[in-house]
Amino acid sequence: MSLFRASAAGFAALALEGSLGVRIAEQMRHATGRRASPSEIRSWEGSLPVLANDLIQAGLEQVEVIVEHALPLSSKRIDVVLAGQHPRSRAASYLVVELKQWSAAKRWEDDPGLVAVDAYGPRPVLHPVAQVRGYCDYLVQFTRALHDMPGSVQGAAYLHNALDPLTVEHLRDYPQDTYGRLFTGGERAQWLTHLTGLFDPDVSGAPYADVLLSSAAAPSRQLLSVAAEEVQAREQFVLLAEQRLAYQLVLHEVAKAHQADHKSVVLITGGPGSGKSVIALSLLGELARRGRTVVHATGSRSFTQTLRKVAGHRSSSTKALFKYFNDFMRADRNGLDVLILDEAHRIRETSVSRWTAKDLRAEPRAQVDELIAAARVPVFLLDEHQVVRPGELGTSEDIERHARALGLPVHRIDLDVQFRCGGSAAYVHWVLRLLGLEPGGPVAWEGESAFHVETAPDARALEATLRGKLAEGYGARMTAGYCWPWSDPRQDGTLVPDVTVDGWSKPWNLKGDRSVGGAPPAALWASDDGGFEQVGCVYTAQGFEYDWSGVILGPDFVWRTDRWVTVRSANKDPDFRNRAKVSDEEFERLVRNVYKVLLTRGMVGTVITSVDRETQLMLESLFRRPGTLAATSGTSSVLPWLSS
Repeated sequence: MSLFRASAAGFAALALEGSLGVRIAEQMRHATGRRASPSEIRSWEGSLPVLANDLIQAGLEQVEVIVEHALPLSSKRIDVVLAGQHPRSRAASYLVVELKQWSAAKRWEDDPGLVAVDAYGPRPVLHPVAQVRGYCDYLVQFTRALHDMPGSVQGAAYLHNALDPLTVEHLRDYPQDTYGRLFTGGERAQWLTHLTGLFDPDVSGAPYADVLLSSAAAPSRQLLSVAAEEVQAREQFVLLAEQRLAYQLVLHEVAKAHQADHKSVVLITGGPGSGKSVIALSLLGELARRGRTVVHATGSRSFTQTLRKVAGHRSSSTKALFKYFNDFMRADRNGLDVLILDEAHRIRETSVSRWTAKDLRAEPRAQVDELIAAARVPVFLLDEHQVVRPGELGTSEDIERHARALGLPVHRIDLDVQFRCGGSAAYVHWVLRLLGLEPGGPVAWEGESAFHVETAPDARALEATLRGKLAEGYGARMTAGYCWPWSDPRQDGTLVPDVTVDGWSKPWNLKGDRSVGGAPPAALWASDDGGFEQVGCVYTAQGFEYDWSGVILGPDFVWRTDRWVTVRSANKDPDFRNRAKVSDEEFERLVRNVYKVLLTRGMVGTVITSVDRETQLMLESLFRRPGTLAATSGTSSVLPWLSS
């Protein structure tokens, strides 16, 4: 999807009359429901007329201009894609353009991949050539129409306000290729020559734009299916914008630590599907290739065991790269170059358990201190809304506090890209509003082409819908709140159908490490084909993704008149039983986070149902009537048509 499309002639006409920024802003509001910010409008009005004039000067009135083109299965947008026919090959030709209004820029701390720009203050930004190259890579990999013609795509970063070449000379040190070339306003003649070398001025670009815009999105390369090759032969994943910036910043800090007695902490935050685990595995593969001592760790047994199986299936030694947070109690101080801490929101107060040696039990250290101490560069990747168990303390504030107390610099990157949920940032925001994790109360689902959401009248219908998706070739899983007992398998190997709702029943996923009766072990429930026949919980779903997600809201989280009510007695999670350890307030927070995790596992769509009648009616109302619901104080919301 793009926000604007026109021939270069039409594009230039709107630019001349001064309505281009307003037209794009109107389309953004219509297509996404979001108002363009003043800075976005200024950016369009500052750069797009320059490009429009260049196209006219080059005689390319018939080239098609696509503005703010959304990368498939991502919330990232390309500034401009130009579409037309190549003048020599007569094949499709596309140019991805990243527009920058910088008049000057230089290397950040002599790192050619990072750039310092005065307008951004002391923090680095990604080199624009690296940025546009990532967009080209991703566009080719995830746009089905381009799979067989990757050579049709080229990329360019255009710094049109940089009129003096000396003000950006340091940016020339970064390598360039067809996916990423650098042009400045001082090189306008070369820029125009480049454009005319890519597009035939006598052929309309409209058919080629149609091909790009109507192409199906190729299935996302799911994290675990390529983890082995990612660790052993990098670049299976394409990193975009802030992802690439985070990746580059870690490599920069590792290089600095290797050259001198330097230690720092990198903190990478982002919501579900923002690419944290992709960054983690990309770093693991590259740092291992460079000969750095690096280990990947999580607080999730399911996630770690799955990574060990998938990424280590060719080499048993690869499995040793995947550890748990509590494996570093006796680690040598700075014994590793890098410790990559994925799912860092699962960090606990201490690593002590009943199996911990007495000498370590006597004076337990904070787990975050152990992890910081273990490497020259500890890298924390986390989402604070995914804290779902009592005792999980991994927040950015807590990590920064511990690092500052040790006198360590902290570099923080906040990811805003979205890959899970079809790249739909709108859906993730809708979930946060629905659950009261953002203020304002639930809002109606307006619909979005990138992601499908629906309610099912009951659990039986939810299963039937997902079975239909399986028949179409998609992957699917069912999950539920922990509101039913969890039995061990019977002696004959059959599973007990503990999850029962109005005559419908299914077993939970297995607890252990062995498959039973065709059901996969707990750690492989999300990735093994047999996992659909069991209902997963947050502990087996967290950290994973699948095409279609079915979520059953249990009786522990119900809607009453105009607000959510948590029912502690309906929850069967043994970790929540002790009120001395888990207050009612913390229980409510954790339950909301649990359902947030479950509702954000799908990549194509989500089907939701509730076992509670009033809650189900509220959910269905969000799909019957458009518009925003009137919000009351706090996180509740009034549903006037339910009470009228």
